[in-house]
Amino acid sequence: MYVRHAAWLNAVPERPASKSAKAGKDEQRPQLSRREVLEQAGRDVEMPPCEWGIHLVGYLFEFGPTLATGMGSSPVTAVEIQAWSGLVGIRLSPWEARLLMRLSRDYLNEAHKATAEGTPAPWQPEAHQPDKVLAAIEQRNAFRNLAQL
Repeated sequence: MYVRHAAWLNAVPERPASKSAKAGKDEQRPQLSRREVLEQAGRDVEMPPCEWGIHLVGYLFEFGPTLATGMGSSPVTAVEIQAWSGLVGIRLSPWEARLLMRLSRDYLNEAHKATAEGTPAPWQPEAHQPDKVLAAIEQRNAFRNLAQL
């Protein structure tokens, strides 16, 4: 979830096509990622908790979560991970290397989805999540009230 949310924050939503004269001026302005918009507004950028494997997430962002290719971005491969780990002197276990490749694919998939303007965040801080227990109680009470009618 941490990596997917980072991809969503770093994505630059596409602007809707507009044919007005004002659109020409807007297209010249550089677009900002969601993270940059939050930072410019002075808001904190909240991330989901990452209780284990945070060192692997750090490695992913150290060598880059995706590769730039001639046809766009692609996930990081075992060759790049092996080259990076040999260069910096970190010995990864096979499961760590596989997980890093999986995290790279997850980042890339979320980054592609997140370019659509209305794409919801894959994670919301707890303060923004509805209380599931309270919602269940309210739903149960609503059904009871209907049954009494």
